[in-house]
Amino acid sequence: MDSELHNTSVLAAARTHLLDARGADGVWRGQLSSSALSTAVAAFALQQVDPVAYRETVARALGWLAAGANPDGGWGDTPDSPSNLSTTLLCWAALGCAKADDAVAAGAVQRAAAWIGQAAGSLDPEALAQAVAASYGSDHTFSAPILTVCALAGRLGEDPWRFVPQLPFEWSVLPRGLFRFVRLEVVSYAIPALIAIGLVRHRRGERGAPPVAWLRDTVTGPALRLLRRCQPSNGGFLEAAPLNGFVAASLAAAGLREHPVARDCARFLADTVRSDGSWPIDTNLATWLTTLSVNALAAAGDGLAALSDAERDALRAWLVGQQFDRTHPFTQAAPGGWSWTHLPGSVPDADDTAGVLLALHHLGPYDSDAQAAAGKGLQWLLDLQNGDGGLPTFCRGWGKLPFDRSCPDITAHALVAYDAWYGRVDPRLRRRLDEASEAGMEYLARAQQADGSWVPLWFGNQQAAGQVNPTYGTAHVVRALRALTPGRLPERSALAGRGTTWLLEAQNPDGGWGGAADVPSSIEETALAVAALDPATSAAAIQRGTAWLADHTQGGTRFDATPIGLYFARLWYSERLYPVIFTVQALSAVRCDRSAH
Repeated sequence: MDSELHNTSVLAAARTHLLDARGADGVWRGQLSSSALSTAVAAFALQQVDPVAYRETVARALGWLAAGANPDGGWGDTPDSPSNLSTTLLCWAALGCAKADDAVAAGAVQRAAAWIGQAAGSLDPEALAQAVAASYGSDHTFSAPILTVCALAGRLGEDPWRFVPQLPFEWSVLPRGLFRFVRLEVVSYAIPALIAIGLVRHRRGERGAPPVAWLRDTVTGPALRLLRRCQPSNGGFLEAAPLNGFVAASLAAAGLREHPVARDCARFLADTVRSDGSWPIDTNLATWLTTLSVNALAAAGDGLAALSDAERDALRAWLVGQQFDRTHPFTQAAPGGWSWTHLPGSVPDADDTAGVLLALHHLGPYDSDAQAAAGKGLQWLLDLQNGDGGLPTFCRGWGKLPFDRSCPDITAHALVAYDAWYGRVDPRLRRRLDEASEAGMEYLARAQQADGSWVPLWFGNQQAAGQVNPTYGTAHVVRALRALTPGRLPERSALAGRGTTWLLEAQNPDGGWGGAADVPSSIEETALAVAALDPATSAAAIQRGTAWLADHTQGGTRFDATPIGLYFARLWYSERLYPVIFTVQALSAVRCDRSAH
């Protein structure tokens, strides 16, 4: 009883913390960690586009970078990340913009060069290019932009462009439906980088055989017009500082400094810089955080008693209002999905669409607007589902590079969304949900690792082997399988049982969980594991986990965020609200499960 009372007290404090984190409109926006990589690319781009107009912004950014280097001389993606080659190369390149008399920047450049030389074996351009290529393999989504910035910064010698892959930007003008059939070496959402980096490489490097060079010259105009059509009203592709920095710097270096795309990318960067001179990897995750928060509060099983009727109505209306109602100009995604944020640069994706569907289900009542939005959202997810039964993130059928493939935790999320609305849709849609759910379960069975775990796509752990996070993936899939209506998809029990066994074996001696067995515990990963476990079979593990959470959150009042999120090209981030949301979800689920038993 004492333990239950203590958990209730911790939950109350954590829930208060979460509710207090809302904006004036009742929406959760959180705060992403500042990113050295974003800051380096943004500062470099602004310097390329207009060094006079953005002089002060660039100077603040470079000062932030120089002061924030790790003791070893390198940089990681977040202030809490170990140094890595990609980020350190970009910081090294950007700091070349500093004034010659800036001793702090000069010292940072010198230490960075020493770190890079050791990591890559040499500062020789060929060694640097080989080291970058080795990091990303056949995926040029990020290796080509990194090498482009290094080339423009003079870090790749006198003939730098021979080290930069020529991206086939001419393919961008093909009908989008053909992309899945060609071996495009960038992911589906990197078309702006494909065009801008392909163009600067074409104009500054070897032009290739005359027919190819002629073709690229010919399609430059149409490709730039496509790029402009894809650009959102605020200028920010994907709301992502790195992507916009790469595009702006490349266009400027291709002789297009005054092009509207370059100017608007620079405007977006200037509008989103933080007061300390840094940038996060994305503006915010408002829609994702709001649905996570609503669904975490709903885990208590008390009908979202923490929210008033007016607050629930406002959240429901806000979420319905974020649904895409037309074909997306960037990804060509059909109407009906939701994105991670409400801002113009976002694109619809499967994980956020499933999250909103669940939040609308929990918020109730099922008014006509919510019902119609849910029907469109379910259709959107069903149409996105891959032939292997799994759900990708953005685009159906690409699958050649990791960030376009089916993903187990996203698939499990969709299955729960299907199940939540199953009884409120017409028979025709219900038949489609049955077929999709069965295919999804078959995919989850194939995706389960030999040890019983599932590996997610968009989350990792910096200290785990391979930097993967089977705790996140397994916890999400197990919790989803447990949430499905009893009697439907009976094969879920065996899969969930194997996943549960993995989670129990991965628990650390201190009672918490890290991203994998024997990895230091974090609030996020411990909370996710606790929320997934069934008190009827895992009571002792849950008790140890909740005790760890109570201790490490100081009774639900302090939440230290850990870098577990992965953005495109495996860029790490932490989010201030993740540990709060996941703790509320875990303790709410434990209380609800115990009352049910």
